[in-house]
Amino acid sequence: MTSSVKKKVKEMEYVYAAMLLHSAEREISEDSVSSVLTAAGVDADGARVKALVASLGSVDIDEAMATAVAAPAASAAPATSGGAPEAAAAEEEAAEEEAEDDAGGFEGLGSLFG
Repeated sequence: MTSSVKKKVKEMEYVYAAMLLHSAEREISEDSVSSVLTAAGVDADGARVKALVASLGSVDIDEAMATAVAAPAASAAPATSGGAPEAAAAEEEAAEEEAEDDAGGFEGLGSLFG
């Protein structure tokens, strides 16, 4: 595994801890995120935990998770067949635009660590 991949995996551990707490309907605080990471055997970096918790203060996690799941589904939708080429192209373009719009919803979580 390259160092950049290891770094991304490490960063996602923090986001996953927050998502787990959210799914369990627990408060996402510095202590709770650190506890989840520690329980998973991760040596939690206090500065990263603090940055994560601060960044999530303005994020609607339910909405971010829903748009992150919807974006791949929209781009994987089957193309229409048997119709006019213009209609198929218009539908494909609309799906691409929707996927681009939806992809921005996950920025709050995914962009926390660059």
